[in-house]
Amino acid sequence: MMGNIFAKFKNDIDTAMKYYDQALIVNPNDNITINNIGANLLQQNKFSEAKKYFNKALTLDASYPNTLYALGLIASEEDDFLIAFERFIETSKCSKKNDFFYNKGIEEAYNVSNTIFQQEIGNTIFKQYRVLLEQKGGIAIDIVKDDTIATVAKIEFAENYDRAKHVIKYKDAVLGFEHLLMHELVHLDFVLEAQALEKNLLYTTTQQHKNIFLKKIEKSINKLKQKGISVEAINGYTTGLFSGINSLIFNAPIDLFIEDFLHSKYPELRPYQFVSLLTIVQDGLRAVTDKQVLEITPSELVSCNKIYNLVGAMQLKNLYAIDFISEFKASKIELETANKFYEEFLEYKDDKQPAEEYELVQHWADDLKLSDYFELIGENQYRKRSNIDDFIHDLEKNPFGSDEKDPVKEKKMKTFLEHQEALGLNSAVVMFMVGALEFFEGKSKEDIKKIAFEIAMQGTQGYDPNVKNYKLSAIPNKEFSGYQILAYYFVSWSIAIPEMVSQLQLPFEAEYKLALSMYNTK
Repeated sequence: MMGNIFAKFKNDIDTAMKYYDQALIVNPNDNITINNIGANLLQQNKFSEAKKYFNKALTLDASYPNTLYALGLIASEEDDFLIAFERFIETSKCSKKNDFFYNKGIEEAYNVSNTIFQQEIGNTIFKQYRVLLEQKGGIAIDIVKDDTIATVAKIEFAENYDRAKHVIKYKDAVLGFEHLLMHELVHLDFVLEAQALEKNLLYTTTQQHKNIFLKKIEKSINKLKQKGISVEAINGYTTGLFSGINSLIFNAPIDLFIEDFLHSKYPELRPYQFVSLLTIVQDGLRAVTDKQVLEITPSELVSCNKIYNLVGAMQLKNLYAIDFISEFKASKIELETANKFYEEFLEYKDDKQPAEEYELVQHWADDLKLSDYFELIGENQYRKRSNIDDFIHDLEKNPFGSDEKDPVKEKKMKTFLEHQEALGLNSAVVMFMVGALEFFEGKSKEDIKKIAFEIAMQGTQGYDPNVKNYKLSAIPNKEFSGYQILAYYFVSWSIAIPEMVSQLQLPFEAEYKLALSMYNTK
């Protein structure tokens, strides 16, 4: 009290400090008393003196929001804005939602972030990382301002656009856009790491995937037709829905890893990330709570959208304390699913290996029953598939891909072989082989070879025994189940190119022998 009197009413800080020091001797471990001493000094704008007491209070209780907030204010006065930002975020993390210091911490963090933006720290970090990735990948990266793109930033990979350079397009009208430029560079970094191990996958969609999607939302489309909406408008709307859900399927899991990487590796970028993620989560929240959107969007898509955005909101809360989770008004199952997804991400993140992010893309899509809308394809295999001459050459040289790595095919094959081992002799495959032998009867080896090549070309990504609608242009008007296409695969190569069958690595030798004996006795 004597210290407060000399500090507040007599403006005699030197004498006040003597009394404060005596108070510390009497009770050196009372962080609240020490904090209050600092607060009194802070009110007198005695920043350096106040800082001494706040730092002492912090050593006694590192989670007391009053102390953290005061140190943030002092750091801001000292123009140490990055430290100020961290203190304000810690203030909110150590406070209950909507408490005074929770709100003040977020408010001051936002204000100090805007001050940091003026220093162009983000631009400097981006330029350095850009040069690093150009050296790492051996390809230059162009930066193009483009206000016509749908998102704030996007990367166009050189190989996908037949260019000599990667291109990052961006809009600069959004606060913290430098964070999104960095976000796109991390996308590239992850791809480079996966490519180095020949594990990179491409996310692809086809008209067939879109047709499946349109079939599933047919009721919603019919409602729009009944309202007199034009076909053109409906087509635009459904195309937007298809693109939107695929964007979420692919980006939501990978973005978690990217943001974790940025938060860990580039602490100076955190103010940019804070403001940018805040905007992104708020946009996602509006997308699943806007009444007009909910009226016309299929409920199952809204639910999936909500789950993916909830996972992003959980990361925002974890990194920067801002909690929007309750505002999503999620059902119990939606919240449980989002929690499950976020827990799975946490299990991966600390020791993530290149290309593992794609596992979450597939796992989450499987859980949400969205896997029919896309396909993950090994990048090397996709590039070869796009050039038929190169593909046939490689196929003749190495028909079963035994000399190349295909991450998707390897995983499917491992699962399939384990399944076959458990089954023993597969009677279904035997019968399909008999059918294949009957189909190929009377055909020339050249004709059979063409079919064998087409099956092999389609099967570069692996065949799934559980799929029932494989098609071949060489055998029109016929759909094959997974086991059936595998049977035709084995039989066609056994007839047309028998010397290469040993490289198939399919466990069908016994089935083929039995099928031949059954066929020959007919």
